[in-house]
Amino acid sequence: MKFLPISFLVLALATATAFAYDPSPLQDICVATNDLSSGVFVNGKFCKDPNQASADDFLFTGFRNPGNTSNPLGSKVTTAFVDQFPGLNTLGISMARLDFAPGGLNPPHTHPRGTEVLVVVEGTLLVGFVTSDQLNNTLFTKVLYKGDVFVFPIGLIHFQLNIGNTYALAFAGLSSQNPGLITIANAVFGAKPPISADVLTKAFQVDRSC
Repeated sequence: MKFLPISFLVLALATATAFAYDPSPLQDICVATNDLSSGVFVNGKFCKDPNQASADDFLFTGFRNPGNTSNPLGSKVTTAFVDQFPGLNTLGISMARLDFAPGGLNPPHTHPRGTEVLVVVEGTLLVGFVTSDQLNNTLFTKVLYKGDVFVFPIGLIHFQLNIGNTYALAFAGLSSQNPGLITIANAVFGAKPPISADVLTKAFQVDRSC
C-alpha cells in the first residue's frame, strides 16, 4: 500500500489540469446536504450554509479498507461520488477505488456524465473501451501494470479485468461530481419492467431459447 500516495498524486495532477464537465461553481464551497430547510438547491443538490461547513465535510475515509470481492464478478468498486462525499458538490470531480480478486471483472459499463482516468496501484489489468457507431465500434484495449494510467472518454462503454494471479487495486478519477453508472448487462437484461423478448432477440440476433 506504499504506492497509494503516488497514485493520489497522479490523479490530483490529472484532475487539476482537466476542465470539469460539471458547471463551474459560483462560490467557494457548496457542501451537499439533505436538510432541505437550511439549504439552497444547486445543480441537483441542496447546499449547506457555508458558515456551517467544517473540515469533516471535505474528508472521505471510504478508501481505507479493501472492498469485498467475494461476489460472482470478483470485484468491488467503492465510489466517492457526491452522494458519498458531500464536499464534492459543484466541484466537478469524484473518485473510485477498484478492488479485484484474481480473474475479477468490472463489467462493461458507461459513465454518462464523466471521463474516467484510471491508475493501477497493484496487479495487472486488461482494460478497454469501445467507440460509438461513428467510429465503427472500435475497441481500444491495453494491459496495464502497476503505475500505468489509462483514460476512458466520457460516455463510452469500458471495462477492467484482472488477468493476473494476484489481487489487483486501482483508483479512478472522474470529471464529474456525479458521473453516473450504467452497467450494460443490468440495463439491457435487468430493466424493470423488462424489455420485450422480441426486441432483445432481434437486437442480439439470437433465438428465444438461447
